[in-house]
Amino acid sequence: MLEFDGLRITLPLKGEHRTVVHRVDLAVPAGSAVALVGESGSGKSLTARSVLRLLPPAARVGGDVRFAGASIPAMDRAALRTLRSRDVGMVFQDPRAHVNPLRTIGDFLTEGLVATRGTSRRDAEAKAVALLREVGVADAARRLRARPAELSGGLLQRVMIAAALLAEPRLLLADEPTTALDVTTQAEVMAVMDEARAQRGLALLFITHDLALAAAVCDRVAVMYAGSTVEELPASGLHGDAHHPYTRALLASRPDAGADDEPLRAVPGRPLSAFEAGPGCAFAPRCPAVRDRCAAERPLPGPVGDGVAACHFPHDPRATASVADRSAHDV
Repeated sequence: MLEFDGLRITLPLKGEHRTVVHRVDLAVPAGSAVALVGESGSGKSLTARSVLRLLPPAARVGGDVRFAGASIPAMDRAALRTLRSRDVGMVFQDPRAHVNPLRTIGDFLTEGLVATRGTSRRDAEAKAVALLREVGVADAARRLRARPAELSGGLLQRVMIAAALLAEPRLLLADEPTTALDVTTQAEVMAVMDEARAQRGLALLFITHDLALAAAVCDRVAVMYAGSTVEELPASGLHGDAHHPYTRALLASRPDAGADDEPLRAVPGRPLSAFEAGPGCAFAPRCPAVRDRCAAERPLPGPVGDGVAACHFPHDPRATASVADRSAHDV
């Protein structure tokens, strides 16, 4: 359904183009859910926005992004309008930044159906009310007359999910949809989105910082670092089968509810932005199993077990034990 093939994105900065996404290789099959996980600044949101060509005007895109076999960068305006209005829905990180505060919820939900499908206003409102009820919004008909400021963050995110589903897309992009919500509301919103996806057989690309949430909701997990996907593997094997040192470091840094007397294991060093990465492996300065080759040559993705890892030495046992030792020492 969705394929990233060597995606590369550069943006202008002080008269020159800086690389903000080095390489993304990822596939989202029809009906499946794939998570894209990584630290802030790793390029996750830009990767998702490239699917709808919502990048800054001066951005340069290399490689390819394909939807159902069609190249998105090569689409003309008519094909791009169809992609945005019918085929792909997107749930953004901050709903208040993507809803016009001066218009009603009803206007926001029905505008696309009326403008692109020729649906009557009455039928569009009826469909919107039914979908709002489906995603757990009480008194849905009254909510159509409300404005965004009258809704809580959780309710507004449910409205965003309903808006993404109204066009009956085949692919749903969710860019950290629960970041601004409290823990209880996060769980409710994710349950709503996961249930809606399963009922409709949608493909899902889920952007998140939360490894546990990614493993619980998705079929596969892809890990991104400094503008590149460094590992992809089945969600069921995330904890036992991860091979890239960065993935292992992220897993080791998660708090353990059953170990009250153990310090948190921070990943040593600081995360790099994509434009800071040198010619070698971007994780090399923080990797406990680094070798000379790592600093000189950027690793390409290759098969490892049931997944793919961009690492020269994915089977090095030092990467697991040493990450825990070094991070605990740093704390």
